[in-house]
Amino acid sequence: MSVSQGRPAPGPSALRIVWIYPDLLSTYGDQGNALILEYRAAARGHRVERVDVRSDQAVPEQGDIYLIGGGEDRPQRLAAERLRRDPGLTRAAGRGAAVLAVCAGFQLMGHTFYDEQEGVLPGLGLIDVTSHRGSVRCVGEVVADSDPQLAVGGAGLGPLTGFENHMGTTLLGQGVRPLGTVRVGNGNGAGAGTDGAHAGTIAGTYLHGPVLARNPALADLILSWADGDSAPSPVDERWHQRLRKERLAAVGA
Repeated sequence: MSVSQGRPAPGPSALRIVWIYPDLLSTYGDQGNALILEYRAAARGHRVERVDVRSDQAVPEQGDIYLIGGGEDRPQRLAAERLRRDPGLTRAAGRGAAVLAVCAGFQLMGHTFYDEQEGVLPGLGLIDVTSHRGSVRCVGEVVADSDPQLAVGGAGLGPLTGFENHMGTTLLGQGVRPLGTVRVGNGNGAGAGTDGAHAGTIAGTYLHGPVLARNPALADLILSWADGDSAPSPVDERWHQRLRKERLAAVGA
């Protein structure tokens, strides 16, 4: 896409947002991540095309941003089986498309995850993490200080806020950095001290909320990976900032 004076100029090529398997992985309002990206991308001057890919459909390879949400064990297992057979997401990530994966979707991006029925199963290996069954159910609000290496318009993302509900424990390998350092809650598992992971243009997190509604700077970071524009989106932030302040104040952060 062409960029003029720091903003992409609207043109015939749309920014394509692909939401993977909403019929299997879409708990706790994860669809909101697609809505937030659509809104903020349009404000940046993009014509936006959203593609919702059901689990009986092929994942297109030519998307700009890919979103995958959370779900229970059986839907997660089914999603993993289909994504291992379908090369669309793997090929897109390989050419540098942006990916945001939440909760069960985050686990699928790694090398392995745990299924209650079948034990340890292979993920897609797109990011250097492994996930296991934890001993404690992690439920409630999370506040994490975002990785200082992540920035939009020269400013950090600020504290990340979200809601978790999982029993996963995710271990980070050498090739990734945590998305944030946890102050409140659990994130990557009880005692882990971090939430999520990122490497290149792939980010994962356990935070619902939806996470991009609560953390608009993270939404702009994902957009910057897709369009090369590192400036904040020109939108009215009053609603987003009110939501952030309410959620952070609720846990004394």
